[in-house]
Amino acid sequence: MKYNNPVIKGFYPDPSVCKVEDTYYLVCSSMQYFPGVPLFESKDLINWNQIGHCLTRKSQIQLDKVNSSGGVFAPTLRYNNGRFYMTTTNDTTHQNFYVWTDDIYSEWSEPVNVDQGGIDPDLYFEDGKTFFMSNGTDDSGIGGIIQCEIDIETGSKLSPSRSIWQGTGGRYLEAPHMYKINGKYYLVAAEGGTEFGHMVTYACGDSISGPFEAYPHNPVLTNRNLGGYELQAVGHGDLIQDNNHNWWMLHLGFRQSGQWSTFHHLGREVFLTPITFGEDGWFTAGHKGTTLTCFETDRIPSDVVQKEKKSFTFENTEWDKEWCYLRQPHSQNYLLEQNKITLKGTEITLDQVGSPTFLGIRQKDFNAVISCDVSLANGEAGITLYMDENHHYDLAIRKDDNGCKVIERLNIGDIKSIENEVDLDSDHHVTLVIKASNDRYSFLIQADGKEILLGTAQTKYLSSEVAGGFTGVIIGLYASGKDSSAEFSKFKCDYI
Repeated sequence: MKYNNPVIKGFYPDPSVCKVEDTYYLVCSSMQYFPGVPLFESKDLINWNQIGHCLTRKSQIQLDKVNSSGGVFAPTLRYNNGRFYMTTTNDTTHQNFYVWTDDIYSEWSEPVNVDQGGIDPDLYFEDGKTFFMSNGTDDSGIGGIIQCEIDIETGSKLSPSRSIWQGTGGRYLEAPHMYKINGKYYLVAAEGGTEFGHMVTYACGDSISGPFEAYPHNPVLTNRNLGGYELQAVGHGDLIQDNNHNWWMLHLGFRQSGQWSTFHHLGREVFLTPITFGEDGWFTAGHKGTTLTCFETDRIPSDVVQKEKKSFTFENTEWDKEWCYLRQPHSQNYLLEQNKITLKGTEITLDQVGSPTFLGIRQKDFNAVISCDVSLANGEAGITLYMDENHHYDLAIRKDDNGCKVIERLNIGDIKSIENEVDLDSDHHVTLVIKASNDRYSFLIQADGKEILLGTAQTKYLSSEVAGGFTGVIIGLYASGKDSSAEFSKFKCDYI
């Protein structure tokens, strides 16, 4: 059968996967958004269903005043002796920790801290022992992938942190994962930076602590030399074996907005690439070491159909799964019902490193039509295409002493510009519409059976290449201003 990449679309970076019986489970980074660490399940590796989050309580993760692209970095998901473990980093507080659960469909524990620095932590279990890895500097000041043994009940170190591999020379050595396959230890990592130079490298050894011999043909997976190809920045991979003993890699990558347009604004997404072990013990990945938009394989049964959801509404999504808040939300400002929401704004705006009244869902494809009815009682409310506090496009209804208007506002770095505004009659109700394409957003309102175009803006100014950072565009519904209040209904995001 043929399957298409990415297998999870939109801002879901740094995937990590484990398998229990016939079900696969996967987690991703969430940065400054709450709840933290989206959690998915699948039966076939290509159809993924979000079942919740790992960090659902404020006591589990400190996100207050966290800058965009701070907060929760790359998680690792593992299963051992009937228990799931998710380990990650709060990069803002520089703390590695893990949480656990015996029921993956329920709540996770309070954090257990580990006194080892770096980011991208990994857990490996063997013979009753637990090993913890991250990138960083060991107790002797040596950089690389560092490892120690910990007490899994307390997180306490049982051995010094020691650098066990320094990679192949690429910059930003990160994302370590350890596996024991056919009696050998495989250490998989990422190098080159999570951008156009990203790559997966690995090494092999006879002991969990090394020494490790690098794969002679590293990088084993990279699209860094595929100029003009949509899929770029593949890396940060995690291996998994299916029930038929085939090996796969789940990894991140992004889709640039055009063949020669080296910008991406959807964020880093989840890709699936086949892995093949040779008789010499080394493995290769993908198509000649690259990831494709479409793979044809006999590893997945021909009767498996890759399904894709094309329309997202209030009614067919769940507030605690697909939707997210900025940092730590103030629950009293949100009234969430099955087919509508009421938002109460505060003086905290989208431009601040705070917790504005904001409820968002990830943009999953380039071409889309987004619409929502907004009824404003006071203040300002609308739809924002949000990359970070300095880069977002807003289509909003605003009420002040001079009446009620719909505004199109572009926020690009230090430039905050209302590009157009349309006066409304005494009725403070309007249908807001945003049409998205690869390279441009169009901002419209619907009134009296017709559409009024307020303006357009280029998508590249919401890209990581312009804004910086590691997130992607979130379609946000927001309210701002003291005593502001608005009702949102008939939300729809249709992908074309």
